[in-house]
This record gives sequence, structure tokens and C-alpha cells, in this order.
Amino acid sequence: MEKNEILEALSALAQETRLDVFRLLVRAGDKGMLAGEIAQALECRQNTMSTHLAIMNRAGLVTNSREGRSIRYAADMEGMSALLTYLMEDCCDGRPELCSPVLNVLAMAKETEGAV
Repeated sequence: MEKNEILEALSALAQETRLDVFRLLVRAGDKGMLAGEIAQALECRQNTMSTHLAIMNRAGLVTNSREGRSIRYAADMEGMSALLTYLMEDCCDGRPELCSPVLNVLAMAKETEGAV
């Protein structure tokens, strides 16, 4: 990812509702949720939620697919993985023990994802 893409993703997540949306969609898994379901779950007006989802889509944090007149959203785990990789790639400075707890959690999550 380029630096401007990283900044866009971080900016998108630096807002309370959008952070809640991302976490909700991570819990929903590959199935994702319809936009209306997301708005209802987070007690947010649908037009406001549409704006949040558009920002997150442009930032590479969610994917969408049309289902008739509705749009289903899912967390873009590849986008989040690229963001985390960018943030973590230079963190250890020759001391892998500093990053190993985070990397272990990510590795376990990836294994769990592959087992489903």
C-alpha cells in the first residue's frame, strides 16, 4: 500500500461509527451484512451509514456487493492485512520479540480463517 492509501484507511478508522462498523463486519465474517442491518445494529440513520460505508469502501476497509435493491458489506481483510503489514514492517528494528505478540495473534487469526 502507498502512504496516501494508509493515511486514508487510518483516517476512515479514526471515527467512532466507522470503527464500530469495521468491528461489527469483522464479527459478521465473510457473509457480511446488509447496509440496513448495519445501520440498525449501530442505531444510525441509513443515509448517514451510507456515507460512512462509502468512506470505508474508498479506504479499502470494506467490500460491497449488490443484492437486488440492497448492498451487502463485508470487512476487507486483505485491505486490513495490508494496512497492518505496512504499520508493522519496520517496527522491530532487529528486535523481533517486540512484534511477536501482535504477529502471533495475526497468524492465529489467519489459521482460524483458513480452517473455516
